[in-house]
Amino acid sequence: MRISASGLSAERLRMDTITSNIANASTNGYVRKVASFQQNLTEAGKLNGVKAVAIKEDKTDLRKQYDPTNPDADEDGYVTVSNVNVLNEMADMIAATRSYEANVDTLDAQKSMFSKTLELGK
Repeated sequence: MRISASGLSAERLRMDTITSNIANASTNGYVRKVASFQQNLTEAGKLNGVKAVAIKEDKTDLRKQYDPTNPDADEDGYVTVSNVNVLNEMADMIAATRSYEANVDTLDAQKSMFSKTLELGK
């Protein structure tokens, strides 16, 4: 159950990060953020779930767009716009949502198994 719970937490952070990216997609100079995870091991080396390591900035270059009327334009008339691609973010959101749902289903199945086990002891 602990592993599924950590998966839920990780996917929630991933969805929050994606939501932030989508909300700031039209903000000039915004750099896309990506949640980074790693496996969480016990001292005995057994898998204990997943943990968030960091929220990193995407290394993709920011795009330049010619718009001399924009107050954010440089001396050549170019505006540095966000490197967020909303279509990619939506695809990532769908994947994160499905992973979240899979963890919920796993928790429900585990809960059902524990319940049936307790009924056997009656």
